[in-house]
Amino acid sequence: MKRMLLTAALFLGAAAAGNAQTVNAGKYTVEGTNLDGSSYSGTAEITLASETTCVIEWDTAGVKSTGVCMLNGDAFAAAYVLGDALGLIVYKVNGDGSLDGTWTITGKDGSGTETLTEAK
Repeated sequence: MKRMLLTAALFLGAAAAGNAQTVNAGKYTVEGTNLDGSSYSGTAEITLASETTCVIEWDTAGVKSTGVCMLNGDAFAAAYVLGDALGLIVYKVNGDGSLDGTWTITGKDGSGTETLTEAK
């Protein structure tokens, strides 16, 4: 019985550790869709400022933008400036380290999508 309880405790501990999400600093490839449904691609770089905050810089089709980001559980959000507009993107952190997001920008209707994948 003790062995069964110990095994169960170890299994639950490993499962809890596996659920902890993290976002790695470094370079990412970007694939997304614009508000009109057209696609875009590029790169992003995440620089960690603490365990939960960071700076993110995108370069998509030669357009650069910079934002501040924050990790909360499996949610990763960034507020950014693009030209004269402010934007917001909320990503879901996946177990493989990729991030799937939905974004919007001030003064525009709708939302776009974006996936970040760690560059190899």
